[in-house]
Amino acid sequence: MATEMEELVSFLSSTSPQITKAAVDIVRGLTGSMEGLQSLANYSNALLPALSRLLTLPKEVSEAAAEALVNLSQNSSLAEAMVGIGLVKTTMDVLYKPECSIARLLVMLLVNLTQLEAGAASLLQTEDEKVHGLYVMKLVRSFCRTSHESNDDAFEHVGSILVNISKQRKGRELLLDPKRGLLKQIIRQFDSNSSLRKKGIYREQDRLKMPLELGTALSIEREPVNDPEIRIQALEAIYLIILQEAGRRAFWSVNGPRIVQIGYEDEEDPKVMEAYEQLGSLLVHSSSAEEPLSDTTK
Repeated sequence: MATEMEELVSFLSSTSPQITKAAVDIVRGLTGSMEGLQSLANYSNALLPALSRLLTLPKEVSEAAAEALVNLSQNSSLAEAMVGIGLVKTTMDVLYKPECSIARLLVMLLVNLTQLEAGAASLLQTEDEKVHGLYVMKLVRSFCRTSHESNDDAFEHVGSILVNISKQRKGRELLLDPKRGLLKQIIRQFDSNSSLRKKGIYREQDRLKMPLELGTALSIEREPVNDPEIRIQALEAIYLIILQEAGRRAFWSVNGPRIVQIGYEDEEDPKVMEAYEQLGSLLVHSSSAEEPLSDTTK
């Protein structure tokens, strides 16, 4: 005989809209507590696909399903199961349907799923070279076209997704690829008043992780260096430093790539921009040597 929880999960696939809505509302409520979440986790094989299918229904049902998935995905085991059933692809497909009304929740779900290496790889589409990076390009475009000043900034959490995928070598390569131009789009969010939007570009936690001298220096307001030759010399010095393995490791440890990204977008001098691009190219080609280091931070 089926248990109450098994019956509840089965009701998510009911042909009656009223029963489905009642069931998904109960499930959403259960995911709001640790006890309820653990109870549902025992039925994840049936629960997760059922909730995934409900994302395509009208808002009164899909919103509750999305909220439940966001809550459930905070559990790493359940998040791994979601990635396994292709939820990253499902989420992106639903997110970019014209009638989508739960974009904010779907982006939050992607934040949780891309904290896993498999989730980030799924979003990067690393297994299919023909579409590699397409999802990320779509998210970056939406991130940069929307504004935090609107009533519902549905894509403000994309910054957190960018942080997650940048922990992987292929993610860094994608973001730094000058042909795709993602970096130029993303870096503009540094001027946003939204702390969430800035998160993918530069975080206060990053500064706190740096050596005291560098972190203190970056926290001080200062006038920009107006002499392009000085900027070129500084970039050339960094280039020489990261040619060495020890230099590369030190550079990554202080979040050097993100600092360089910020400077690149603000630069207008063609020669200085060329120096930035040479540095970025070296970072992409040397990132494979940093893979052991990045593995410790995943």
